[in-house]
Amino acid sequence: MTIDIDAIHKALANPVRREILAWLKEPSAYFAEQELPLDCGVCVGQINARCGLSQSTVSAHLATLQSAGLVTVKRIGQWSFFKRNDAVIEAFLASLHDEL
Repeated sequence: MTIDIDAIHKALANPVRREILAWLKEPSAYFAEQELPLDCGVCVGQINARCGLSQSTVSAHLATLQSAGLVTVKRIGQWSFFKRNDAVIEAFLASLHDEL
């Protein structure tokens, strides 16, 4: 698996993006009100509501996380559902451990 270390560092540099990743680690604790099963991911509308920021700001944060490979997105109808990409996160942590 190839990971972009610099893109991941950039994504993790923002506290809002780190918070989103933390929420997605335990979605049942933060998004229990979602109608669809959480194994589909968390609806972008739920993430928007929890962040309390503008939709465009949250979308930009999610796009940064996605471009770094830290989250995956699944489209269901008109909605986007986000999940953590734990394989990339684990590879990033292993890379840090090996290189530093």
